Order: sequence, then C-alpha cells, then structure tokens
Amino acid sequence: MAEGKGPENLSDILSKLFAARGWGRKTERVRLEDAWSAASGELASQTRVVAMRRGVLEVEVKGAVLLQECAQFRKRALLAALRQQMPGTTVTDLKFKAGAW
Repeated sequence: MAEGKGPENLSDILSKLFAARGWGRKTERVRLEDAWSAASGELASQTRVVAMRRGVLEVEVKGAVLLQECAQFRKRALLAALRQQMPGTTVTDLKFKAGAW
C-alpha cells in the first residue's frame, strides 16, 4: 500500500469495474432501446436503435417506404414521445436510415 493512501470507497471501485467491463454502456443501451420501443409503438418491430451520438438517436428502419414515413411524417411525434420516455436525457434529433437485418 502506498504511503498516505487509505482504503478506496466502494462506490469508486464499482465505478471503475463497471467502466472496465462496459456494463454501464450495456445498461444505457437497454434503457435506450426500451424507451424507443415504448415511443415508437407498432413501429418497434420494423425498426432498430443503432446509436446515440451527441443527442441524435440513429434508427435503422426496414425499407425505403418506412424510412420516408418516419422521416417526413412521424419524426416530430416520435421525438416528443421519446423525450417523454427519457426525462433527463437530451435527445435533440432523430436520424433514420434504411437497412435490413
């Protein structure tokens, strides 16, 4: 043990462990996916959360028709519903892209 150093707080140790193992990111990802599922309703089965970067949620959708519908007609309502599902998290925009999985 180094001189002048006492025992570490358990919360500090757990924070380091969670960061090292990536558990915090997984928990946040699940929280984001759950919020998107609740906000998007029936669209959830045809969409998938890709990432959240700088407040912009990227969502992959099945097919070009659904992409157009989400981007042009549903974006505002989806964004409002998502913000309601995630209080305390800043979501500034939604970005949709076509994909197949």
